[in-house]
Amino acid sequence: MIDLSNRSRGSLACALLAATIFSSPAFAGTLAGTVLDASGTGSLQGAELVLKELGRRTNAGPDGAYRFADVPAGSYTLVARYAGAEDYRADVNVAPDGITRSDVRLSPAAGGATILVVGQQANLGSSISRQRAADGVENVLTRDAVGQFPDQNVAEALRRAPGINVLNDQGEGRFVSVRGLDPNLNAASINGTRVPAPESDVRSVALDVIPSELVESIEIKKTLTPDMDADTIGASIEINTTSAFDRKKPFVSVSAEGSFNDKTNELRPKGSVDFATRIGDDFGISGGLSYYKRRFATDNIEAEGWDEDDGVRYFEKLEYRDYDVTRERLGGSLSLDWRPSDTTTLFARGLYSRFEDQEFRKRLIFDVGDAKPVGGTGTRADFVSGEDDDEIKVERDLKDRYEVQKIMTYSIGGKTETGPWTFRYEGAYAKSSEKENGSIDPIAWSRDFDDEDPLGVTFDFANYKRPGYSITQGGDIFFDPEEYEFDKVERTTLSLSRDREWSGRFDVTRDFALARGEFSIQAGGKARLRRKTYDLQKDIYEDNDTTLAEVLGKQDYSLALIDPVPGYKPVRKFLGNGFDQFTRNDIDSDFESAASDYRVDEDIYAGYLLGRYEDTRLRVVGGVRVEHTKNDIRGNLVELIEEGADNGDDLVEVSPLRFKRSYTDVLPSAAVRYQPARDVVLRLGAFKSVVRPTIGKLAPRFLIEESDDGEREGEFGNPALKPYRAWNIDVAAEYYFARNAVVQAGFFWKDIKDFIVDRNHDDPGVFNGIAYDEATIPENGDSARVKGIEFSFQQAFTFLPAPFDGLLANFNYTYTDADGRLADGRKIPLPSSAKNTFNVALGYDKGPISFRVAGTYRDSYLDELGDDADEDRIVTDHFQVDVSAKYRVTKQVQLFVEWVNLFNEPYTAYQRGPLSRNLLQYEEYGWTAKFGAKATF
Repeated sequence: MIDLSNRSRGSLACALLAATIFSSPAFAGTLAGTVLDASGTGSLQGAELVLKELGRRTNAGPDGAYRFADVPAGSYTLVARYAGAEDYRADVNVAPDGITRSDVRLSPAAGGATILVVGQQANLGSSISRQRAADGVENVLTRDAVGQFPDQNVAEALRRAPGINVLNDQGEGRFVSVRGLDPNLNAASINGTRVPAPESDVRSVALDVIPSELVESIEIKKTLTPDMDADTIGASIEINTTSAFDRKKPFVSVSAEGSFNDKTNELRPKGSVDFATRIGDDFGISGGLSYYKRRFATDNIEAEGWDEDDGVRYFEKLEYRDYDVTRERLGGSLSLDWRPSDTTTLFARGLYSRFEDQEFRKRLIFDVGDAKPVGGTGTRADFVSGEDDDEIKVERDLKDRYEVQKIMTYSIGGKTETGPWTFRYEGAYAKSSEKENGSIDPIAWSRDFDDEDPLGVTFDFANYKRPGYSITQGGDIFFDPEEYEFDKVERTTLSLSRDREWSGRFDVTRDFALARGEFSIQAGGKARLRRKTYDLQKDIYEDNDTTLAEVLGKQDYSLALIDPVPGYKPVRKFLGNGFDQFTRNDIDSDFESAASDYRVDEDIYAGYLLGRYEDTRLRVVGGVRVEHTKNDIRGNLVELIEEGADNGDDLVEVSPLRFKRSYTDVLPSAAVRYQPARDVVLRLGAFKSVVRPTIGKLAPRFLIEESDDGEREGEFGNPALKPYRAWNIDVAAEYYFARNAVVQAGFFWKDIKDFIVDRNHDDPGVFNGIAYDEATIPENGDSARVKGIEFSFQQAFTFLPAPFDGLLANFNYTYTDADGRLADGRKIPLPSSAKNTFNVALGYDKGPISFRVAGTYRDSYLDELGDDADEDRIVTDHFQVDVSAKYRVTKQVQLFVEWVNLFNEPYTAYQRGPLSRNLLQYEEYGWTAKFGAKATF
């Protein structure tokens, strides 16, 4: 008899446990393979695979590969399912101590379209399968989905997904709001690499920089798991380019098209090419190139300084703006994939995108200053200069801005799978920039009207969106370009924003085969080292005897008469004589230049541990992530003191500032996916996330303007801002009631602490030791609650009799209730939060014909916070209709026609007024038509 002490028995138990964890079952092997369509050309990511006898389940990856580790040797039934395909069932014999391969070919369901062919039904099946396979609430737009709509960039493609609200710039989608939240609360990545923001003051990435043609898929992940970066409250937007291993056969696609805008009456080119090919079985190259040059026009009206006097509504300033814009995008991507062994896959990926924006703006400005109307009503205001010694200033100016934005991401990494172990490793570098050098904004000629040369003008607000004017006195002077004298020219000699990030990560996973199902433990770490800088050199010039008549152009504007206006060619010729013909305003130039500069270093070190259990019905992913943030923040205190110099001149004083800080966040999360029936999936997700303040608000840029009577007005950055911290809950149910159909419904809830707003302080105070009489300071609010529902329906009506079996429908709706409370107790809707958004699309896809009409609706939302509710900036609701039609001439060649913003939906922003809505901004863009051909080989 052997007698073991308690310590010996404990040691033996630990040894047995360790042996269980770090060893594989005796006579166990690995079952692996690839899921392809029936032709063997395309891999089917998201396909579900089940080993029936063991109750084990997995999903095919981006290259269609699947893998079951630690499978006891023996015979099993392998089942594969994919939306729009017939179920696949095969008997497999797993050999011990090795890899048994069993590739899967899936055939179309009876009456359905082929899976491989680019088209609406193929896209629907791919999106449904990938969303169904996800751990949490997720929406997927595949390559074909992006191509089915006339979207001009990634931002516009995203608006087709549930809960997405796109914020436009010049009528083109730019920033993305998810579930009605500020775009700064999202995170964007390309091939797993976080994308820094080109603009100087924000974290949100302007996704109009990225051509949609380079995209293989876009994943909108609304539920986070511990292995994901935790810097999002809206969603993690993950953009993927094509891998050579996604296809088993060579692939080339070429498109050429023309683009026509009805306000410019010009045709502009667009073209793209992308490819994927393998060199042998284990090495592949894929990539693409896209070019788009678009010229369009915008007609704009803006007003500010609204007031009311004895029932008469009026403003301080009204601007009529005539924009002519040329945007040029050049993008390229390249991926190298290598499989050096059966256990290891390596990759190198890169994406480059260059976005050039040439903007000309002619402008007519009425500046009534402190003048009061001499008559009027709630919809009309009459002014006459000289009344009570008040002046009216009229300015006619030109903006000539050329801006270049670039985004570059590079990553190398790989994955090694050996037995029950999986190792993932990756290093990446990303850089974004925005640069202007030599832009003119603006060059102005002006005329002051007083009692000697009176100007009478009546403003009509009957249509609040399009206020008009009429000259009642002094028209001969008002319309005479000889009467407008040179005022100033502001040159952006340099505006350079650069945002760079190095990152590296390593993850390890250990799978454990259970009697039923599978359990895995995963751990990893990641470092992100970021530096964002901004450098501004602005030069303001005055003193020149030129009149407007010497640089005269003409308007191309439909909302009012704004002639005479400067022309961009005469102005360029005039400025070509050099800036020695002007006098530089050193005080204003030095003040604005020094006030904007900053440097912010942000290093994030993260580690996580998660566990995953999965069988044929249940998947549970839970764990914790820890992120440690270090900041080194630099800026300037810039003081403009009137008559502060010894000689009585104004004085600019610049003092460098530097702040350091660090903090740590512990971020637990859990996601549950339960499948009570084959066609029903229930989801529950809960996670904590952190979003750091935007760089522009965090940077210590302290601006003080001190008047000669000692009053100090300031604008401040706030390096002490706390990050947003939020608890998030998602609940969702999905019913896949047909092979290519799904209805989804969900509820989301978010509790956000320390959200950030800009506050205006009208009373004297002290900030960071700096006294002020008035100031604007970004501050943390108290708390905010966000709750809402999402609903989505997608179906291909293949069960209908011909020819109606080609019909498709897609509808989604999101309701968001997002309210916050400021430190002073005021309750506000969160900025950019639209209560109602929906998308509806009707399509037809059969034979050579493909047609789709899509409508996108976004409710009104708070854009900027004012001193009180009547001064808040509100953007009105927006409904846009886009149409695309395609005809397949041959198997390889397709012709298409597309219309964007078919009904010329405008953009409108306003303030609530005591009498009526007060216009802040109104823009019309017209429609854009595109036509061309696409060939695929």
